[in-house]
Formats: sequence, C-alpha cells, structure tokens
Amino acid sequence: MIENPEARTQARVLIVDDVPANLKMLRDVLKPEGYGILVASDGQTALGTAAHMLPDIILLDIMMPGMNGYEVCRKLKGDPSTEHIPVVFVTAMDEAEGISEGFRSGGVDYITRPPLKKEEVLARVETHLKISHLTQELLQRNTELTSANQKLEQEIARREQAEDALQTADEHLSIISQSEAERWGIAGFVAQSKTMAKIMEDVRRIQKTGATSVLITGESGTGKELIARAIHFGSTRASKPFIPINCSAIPPELAESTLFGHVQGAFSGASASRKGCFELADGGTLFLDEIGDMPLELQPKLLRVLEDGCVVPVGGTQERHVDVRIVAATNQDLLRRSTEGAFREDIYFRLARFPVIVPPLRERRKDIPVLAEHFLGMFAAEMGISQPVLPTEALKMLESYHFPGNVRELKNIIERALLSSSGEPIIKPAHLHFINLSGESAAKAETDRLGVPLNLEQAESMLIEYALQQTGDNIAAAARMLSTSRPKIYRYLMKKERSG
Repeated sequence: MIENPEARTQARVLIVDDVPANLKMLRDVLKPEGYGILVASDGQTALGTAAHMLPDIILLDIMMPGMNGYEVCRKLKGDPSTEHIPVVFVTAMDEAEGISEGFRSGGVDYITRPPLKKEEVLARVETHLKISHLTQELLQRNTELTSANQKLEQEIARREQAEDALQTADEHLSIISQSEAERWGIAGFVAQSKTMAKIMEDVRRIQKTGATSVLITGESGTGKELIARAIHFGSTRASKPFIPINCSAIPPELAESTLFGHVQGAFSGASASRKGCFELADGGTLFLDEIGDMPLELQPKLLRVLEDGCVVPVGGTQERHVDVRIVAATNQDLLRRSTEGAFREDIYFRLARFPVIVPPLRERRKDIPVLAEHFLGMFAAEMGISQPVLPTEALKMLESYHFPGNVRELKNIIERALLSSSGEPIIKPAHLHFINLSGESAAKAETDRLGVPLNLEQAESMLIEYALQQTGDNIAAAARMLSTSRPKIYRYLMKKERSG
C-alpha cells in the first residue's frame, strides 16, 4: 500500500477498454481509493490522452478493435513523452504466450478477468506506482549529477509540456463526461407526470442561462445528478467539462486541494502543481453533490469563489479567475442545517438562485410505466436479448410499490427482473424482487446465528443472497461488496431461476 494517502490522491490512472462495463468496473474500484481517473475506449484515443495528460499508470485492455493493446503499448514505449509510464495489461487471457507478448511489448504486469479482484487491482497499481516513482527519482538524481544546465533545460521543457497538457485537459474531460452522460441516458430523460414535465421545462429554461447557480434538492435516488447533467449538456457550456464531485466523499484534509488545487511543494507529496475541480471545470459546470456535507471550515472559501470567481491554490499566493457554473444537490434541509450552525446561510442563498425540487418516485407514479419500459429496453440491449413485455399485472405491482430507493431502486428491480426471467418474452410478477426490510433483517440475523457453512457452494450462495439483500438487489453494489464481478452474480441468479 502507498504509505502517504495524499500521494495516492495525486496519482492519475488511464483506463483503456472498448467495453463500457469494464471501464466502469475498474473506475468503481479505483476512484473511491482517491485516484484520478481518465478513460479511453480505443487505442488511438489512449495514445492522445496519454501524450497530453501524462497519467501515472495505464491499465490497458488487450483485445480491442482496430489497434490492439500490444500495439498501443509499443507506441507508448516508442514515444519519449510516455515511455516512462508503467502499463499493466487487463486481459481475459491467461495463456503463457499472451502474457509473454505483453511483456515483450513493454508491459510491466498483467491482471486477469473475470473475476476482477479489487485487492489485486489495488495492490498491483500501488506497487507499480511506487516502482515508477522510485525509478523517476533515481533518473532525476542522475541527471542532476550529470549536468546542471541539462537539468534546467529539461525542467523548462517539462513545464512547457505540463502547460500544454493543462490547456487540453478541458477537451479530454469533456469527452469523458459526455461518455458518462450517454451511459446514464441524458438524451433519453423520460417522464410523463406533470411534476417532471414542469422540472424539464425549468431545465430548458436554465440551459439558456449560462451562469445562474442551481440547487437541486430531493431524496437519494431521484435523479439529481441526471438533471444536473441535462442542465450542462443542453447549455452553451456543453463543449466544456462537466466535473462531478461528492462533497461527502472528500477526506477533510484533502478537501481544499481537491476543490482549489495546489502548487508544487505545498504539502508532503505535492511533487507537482495540480489544478483543482474549479479550474478543471473552467468554462463548464461543477456539480457539487451532497453539498450539505461540505466541511464547515471550507465554506468561506467556497463563498469567495461564488462571489468573485477567483480561486487560490493551496500553497499559492496568486489568484486564478475561473468561469464556472455551480450546480449543487442535496437530500438535506440546508436552511435547517444553517440554523444548527452546520451550513452557512449566505452560501445557501448563493447556490439557490434557481432551486429545483425533485419529488420522490412515490409522488409521481405516472412516471413508473415509462421509466420501467426505458430501463427494460436499456438492459435488454446490454444483455443482448429481445425486450420482454411488461404485462398489466406486473405493472400494477410496480405502481403500488412505495420505492424507498426511488428511480435508482426501480432501475435495479428491472435489471434483476430481466435476469430472473432468463430471456422469457414476458416479465411476470414473480420476476419482480422488492426490498423487504423485515426479511432483510431476518436474513442477517439468521446469517449471524448460523455462521457461514463449510460447504463452499452454500457459503457462496449465502453471501451473494445477503449482499443482494443489503444493497436492495443492486447487482453492481453487491459485486463491489463481495469484491467479485457482476457476471458472477448474473450466473448465480440465472442458475437459481433455472433450478426453480
């Protein structure tokens, strides 16, 4: 493990894979650990991103259309600007010849899948980051001893290269954000209720104003980030970055650096100057999710940016002006938190220049049928099957359910129903799995009482069932909880359905 957590936060990982699900799987493993994530879906894009952004490490898929992983790696190693970046192959192949070809191409290691093991990914990434860091330090010291003049010239060239990379960062971040927006269905935002129709009217109105701050409030799972993305990608800022950040997920000691950036040497591990989220979003939109959890001591600095549009990096003295639209979201009552002294009232009124209130799904039941059909089509396409019919009986069950997890829970229920149906042309009521809080508690108590059985297959089944119950049948979340892959859980569920 990297001993200094701040050093990990500075490391950027470029993930290269043509399969969106694989990109998301690796991103879900690495991003919560503090790594900065860049993605590319083909070899040519990967080469351009690596040359401009200079990531600290590259996770590279082998089997891709066009330029395969071996060729991409050879080109990276043939470019002086990227030859030092360690490349770890991520492959479904485990044959000796394929592994040897990877090493001959210049790779330093490989990770096999499925399944993708979280601890293995983190261990290999951290090990090669440390090796790369030590190697670069040694080379730098040797260069310094060779010639002071040569060192100066190299430093000038490095700074110019870094500046070029920063100037093109917005374009690459915009490409990444656009890809994520399409994955979450920005263009296919579906709703039928009058409430949501009014919200979408508001969104279209906000899109025409390029700078007005927006505060989106509503329960978890109602689609607040989806609305934030719709505001950005339908506005004149669409060609610029959309930078989402979860305020509750930022370690307090790194919050200021994350938002406002830092200069080289500002603190231990700050080996280079880095832009913060405000500068990365310059010209675009910064989405501050869970704004109510922003550390109180950081709120005065946020207020200053909201007032004059200037940021000062940690360790710096010079102000930098940014043109950023702020879209914030929360499931908390910020005015109540301000009376409790946990949130500044002046920030609330700065953010809430245009408030958007997203009601829970139980209060807009007319949206349930159209959302269910939308998710059926989306997941059927992902699974490569024909879209099944959702009959009246099953639809009535959905419409009568209270949906504590809102739209996110409906999405999970539809995904699980498709798996349970095993390709049948009709989604039956038996295929719909709803959260049962009492059953969930009982299952946990029974698991705690009996312990895990010695039979491996039974133990695996018990753990998968328990993880699904704890995550409300969210297959991706259950896979993360168990440090396994989604396909493994898919196979278990299909086997369970076939056995009755």
